[in-house]
Amino acid sequence: MDDRRHHVLGFYSRHPISHGQILARLRETRGNLEGLSPEDLFPHDQDHYGGLAVNDALADLARIGPGTRVADFCAGLGGPARYLAHRYGATVTGIELNPDRVAGAEDLTRRVGLEDRVGVLPGDVTRTALENGSVDAVVSQEAFLHLPDKAAALAEAFRILRPGGRLVFTDWVAHRPLTPGEAEEMWQGIAAQAVQSVDGYRDLLGRAGFRTVSVEDLTNAWGTILAQRLAMFRSLREEALRAGTPAGDEAFYAAYERLVALVQGRVLGGGRFAAERP
Repeated sequence: MDDRRHHVLGFYSRHPISHGQILARLRETRGNLEGLSPEDLFPHDQDHYGGLAVNDALADLARIGPGTRVADFCAGLGGPARYLAHRYGATVTGIELNPDRVAGAEDLTRRVGLEDRVGVLPGDVTRTALENGSVDAVVSQEAFLHLPDKAAALAEAFRILRPGGRLVFTDWVAHRPLTPGEAEEMWQGIAAQAVQSVDGYRDLLGRAGFRTVSVEDLTNAWGTILAQRLAMFRSLREEALRAGTPAGDEAFYAAYERLVALVQGRVLGGGRFAAERP
């Protein structure tokens, strides 16, 4: 395994939102882990910016409904996948590189009885085992920043989508190029391998064969959300240390503070992209 992939995997193995942390929170709030429902997990398992409301925005743009076949790229612990299955009746296949996240997703999904409609598989989103034209929608949230080859991930989404299917994703965007020091800080602390511009993503989508449907600038909203998440992570860190679950490291928190400043200064930001396979 090369050093850069190892660094990305390690980032999520140390992340303060983890399988163990979620179970610890559930024990604290419920007293036990018996009879869990999907709704019990939703306050704890949505490791993306904006919570359940952004899942709804994603589902609307991707035209997800009962029976929709969805691939979730970089699915993590499977929170959005479970939500899309439970709330919208979709069948979701997640692809996740980190084995700790895959195992955690499998356990959480089984605990809430959604294993017949949600599966998170180990794999690389640039070359999945899914068949050509086998899904109606591909979704992803704040994950492509970790990919060195975003073009390959977009090409893979195009391959597995049926004609008329949609790719909808959120990711970091750069409003100006990062300095070498900024890029190194984001890499060391948050495993950001590369950050694309909005125009760069439009170009990559077109090169992959997609027709861009919409692009939304989420930077202002993310500035507020990221500051709130930093405070949440600091609180979770104390809980994680007490529970003996992953708590992140100093580089993570230092880089996250810097990330908040970069987003609030509109150096970095966020975008939501929707594209259709003709």
